[in-house]
Amino acid sequence: MITFLSYLCSGISLGSIYAIIALGYSMVYGIAKMLNFAHGDVIMIGAYICFCATQYWGMAPITSVVVAMVVCTLLGVVIERLAYKPLRAASSLAVLITAIGMSYLLQNSALLIWGANPKSFPSVVSIGSISLFDGQLLISGETIVTVLANIVIMIALTLFTGKTKLGKAMRVVSEDKGAAELMGINVNATISLTFAIGSALAAIAGVLLCSAYPALTPTTGSMPGIKAFTAAVFGGIGSIPGALIGGLLLGVIEILGKAYVSTELGDAFVFAVLIVVLLVKPTGLLGKKVHEKV
Repeated sequence: MITFLSYLCSGISLGSIYAIIALGYSMVYGIAKMLNFAHGDVIMIGAYICFCATQYWGMAPITSVVVAMVVCTLLGVVIERLAYKPLRAASSLAVLITAIGMSYLLQNSALLIWGANPKSFPSVVSIGSISLFDGQLLISGETIVTVLANIVIMIALTLFTGKTKLGKAMRVVSEDKGAAELMGINVNATISLTFAIGSALAAIAGVLLCSAYPALTPTTGSMPGIKAFTAAVFGGIGSIPGALIGGLLLGVIEILGKAYVSTELGDAFVFAVLIVVLLVKPTGLLGKKVHEKV
């Protein structure tokens, strides 16, 4: 029982990271109707910036996280303006190819700047572990911070989209861009804001990911990014609660699959979930059907 609880905590911690990353996919797709496959590489950039801030520039951990968020926010806006804005009226295939190209550009840029050798990422979490059941169950500080960060981000985003003027504008744009323009909403600025928020969240996810799994390379964000996309589809892409539920469930499924079935097949379980969801409920757990006039 204690062993199962330990695996469950690890799964919730990993799933919380997936959920934060999945938010970026969900927000961009929900508003711009684009799949930003470069999102996983923004995670990697955020982790590298945080690493440089702590190791080379002597900044405190919390300051380095803020710096990483600022850099990734600006990077997200630049990516949207240069790569995606000119393709607003283009086909989905053109956007997809551009996103893949941007992903490779970021990976190879990181390779040129920081090299291919893995870097040992120092944890930015300073709180201690919690011991339960007379020391039989140990919950690390990284797990605690990751879960708390996930909860705070989800609540903040829900309040932002539901209560603020900018958040309501984002919801209107996601429903109908043409109607939003007629109402005086700046659609381009709203989409840029979405990319900025998603990229800032990617920086947080990158720091939390590398704090839990310290090896940092130019491909660090690739697989977590793909799994988080799976989580977004699983929960219902475009839905904030869906990203939370999909991320947590996927993290738990991956950890339990590795623990009780096969370590080598852990990733296979994740993508098997995606296949099943697409076959049984293509809109995801909390997704809604969209009727299009032909």
